[in-house]
Parts: sequence; structure tokens; C-alpha cells
Amino acid sequence: MTAVMTVGPETIDLSAPPHTLTAVVADARSVPSARREAYADQLDALSEHPAVLVVRTCHRVEAYVAHHDGEHVELPAPPAGARTLQDVEAVRHLVRVACGLESAVLGEDQVLHQIRVALARRQAAGPLDPVLGRLAQVSLHAGKQAHALFGNERRSLGDLALDEIERRAGSLTGREILVVGAGSMGSLSARGAARRGIRVAVANRTAERARGLAGLVNGRVVDLGAGHADDLDDVAGVIVATSGPWVPDPYRVRCLVDGWATVVDLSSPQATPADLAEDLGRRFVGIDDLAWTARDVVPDDVADEIDALTHAAGVEYCQWLRGRVATPTLARLAESVESRRTAELDRLLRRLPDLDPHARHLVETMSHRLVAGILHGPRTALREDADGDLERAVRTLFGLDEDDHR
Repeated sequence: MTAVMTVGPETIDLSAPPHTLTAVVADARSVPSARREAYADQLDALSEHPAVLVVRTCHRVEAYVAHHDGEHVELPAPPAGARTLQDVEAVRHLVRVACGLESAVLGEDQVLHQIRVALARRQAAGPLDPVLGRLAQVSLHAGKQAHALFGNERRSLGDLALDEIERRAGSLTGREILVVGAGSMGSLSARGAARRGIRVAVANRTAERARGLAGLVNGRVVDLGAGHADDLDDVAGVIVATSGPWVPDPYRVRCLVDGWATVVDLSSPQATPADLAEDLGRRFVGIDDLAWTARDVVPDDVADEIDALTHAAGVEYCQWLRGRVATPTLARLAESVESRRTAELDRLLRRLPDLDPHARHLVETMSHRLVAGILHGPRTALREDADGDLERAVRTLFGLDEDDHR
């Protein structure tokens, strides 16, 4: 397999050893949000490339690239701190991401939804390489199974934000938090707060959506525009989850800076104004800060089941991939054996010119059955060849490499 991948000014030769899959991973533990988002914007130019799939979540931007003979995929230069994974490691990584094992909130199902959305959008944009489509499907299936093992409790980044506020402000039961944004993450945060007995105020650019979310959690609506400083007097913390900048009015800025409320920004890129975040100091928590919080501990029995699940998913995908790689060898093997069967049959029939048609038919049928019986074992083994050793052995034993050069 001769393929190259260009990463910025550097060209990586993927022909020795041949790589089928490459993943460029930029996550919050090594690449800051602003650099991740800039990289994601650069990857938008490849949004319709059939050999590229981009997975983008709050804490990660990842590009998966499929390689084939003679194909050249040019990627933008990854940000400092990004990792490059090849083949099995790339497969294992996406399966773990889908299972919630690489998330700040262990076992969160939001990332599974984000992978599903990424796949759907990519397929809607145009044809997707089967190598990537199959990888996404295997990962989603494993993720669905893994999340069932974590039980009914569904923690999200919103719960992590509440944990951070509570760690600084003490028990939040009966107290109030402000949720800025009524999208999926804002909704998760508000509902998580309501489950804990925390009062919720909701602010959103669209007042109707704010009223809808506030109604679900028996909360109140705060005008996102100009307000009064005292509408935040009793707020223990603020969770910001918006797709664009959050620009609080001067009264609320003063209230937040002079008060003691913690602001947790779940947006990527950061929605909170940089000067406000700086003035808040340690009372400001960004999305990347949450990547370093302590993860929940998984019971040993659940951890063992998830390990087995992720391993099985990886094996399933690699076997499917090897089957695709082995297909040309299967075809070449069948062609080579059929050529030899025909030649031997012709030689035999020339030595038996007086053989009647019925006998000739029996001899030809026997030769077909004999060849099919001999090839059954090698064909089955090749389809289940996980590491390619059997394929190389078959090509050597049957002289297929020699035939290719004749």
C-alpha cells in the first residue's frame, strides 16, 4: 500500500509499513480550546473529502483519515500537543471515546450523541469511505453497549460544573444558580441542578427558549440584556453554555466581580469575555479546566466488562478490515487455482479423446468439487485473518507473488 499524508509542511510516508487509518487527536488535556477550535476551522476545508471524518466535541477535535493505494490526503498542520495514532491505536481510541472512557465525565453519553451527529453530517455532505463509516458504526455500537453498563445515572459536563460550584460555595440545595444558554448543554445543566434540589434561573438569547427550559425545571427567566445587579445577588454560581459570546451588561459584570459566585464556562471556544474571566480569577472555571478534574471510579466488575467490550469492538473492526485487505488475495488465489485446474483438465482430455460427453461432464464436475474443497479452508482462514500472517503465507505457498510479477 503506497500512500502519503501531508501534515503541514511535513509529508509522512505511509507505505512502509502500510497504514490503513490515521487519527490526529487534539484534546483538552494537551491542546487549549482556542487552538482546538482554530484547527477545527481549518479541517472544515475537508468536510466533503470521502477519506476524512472529523469528530468535534467540547473537549476534543479529532480527524480520522483512511488511506488507500496512491491516495494523497493533505491535512492542516495540527496544533502543538496533538497526537497522531495509526491503525489499531486509532481504532481503539475512537471506540474508547464512544464508550465515554476518554471523557472528563466518565461514561457520559453526550459524546456518543456528538459522534452520531458527526457521522450523520458527514454522510449528508457526500460519500464517506467505508473504512471510516464502518469504524464509526462499530464505535457507536460499542458505546451504546458500554453506556448501559454505567447504569441509569447519566452525568454530564453540566453535573461536573455543578460539582465545581458546590466545591467552592458549599451545599447548593435550596440555593440558586444561573444557566446562560438553553441549548443541549444548558438544558443538561439546568435539569441536573433541579435533580439536586437547586433553584434555577435561565438566560438565553431567545426568550421563548429560556421560558421553555425554566418551565421544565420550575425556574425563573432572567433577561439576557440589560438587567439589575440585584437579580444575581443570591446566585451561588453561573454556568455558561452558549454557541456564541456571552456579553453580560455592566451591572451584572460588577455584581459578579464584586460578589463570590463561581462562573463555569462550558463553551468552546470560551464564551465569557476574557477581561471578566481575568477579574474573576480563581472563581472562573473554563471548559479545559474541567478536563483535569478527578474522574469517577468505575467498579472493578464494570471496568472488566467495558475492557472486554472495547477489545471485542476493536477485534471486530480489524477482522472486517483484514477481510477487505484479503479480498484481492482471495480473488487472485481463485484465479490461479482455476487456471491450473483448466490446464490440467485440458491435458487429461487430450489424452482421452474417445471419452463420451457424459464421462467428460463427470470428470469436469469432479475437478470443480475437488478445487472447491481444497480452497474452502484457505478462504475461511483468510476471512478471519486478524493480523495478515495467513494472507502472506497463502501468497507464498501458492506462488501468488511470483504470478504477479510474470
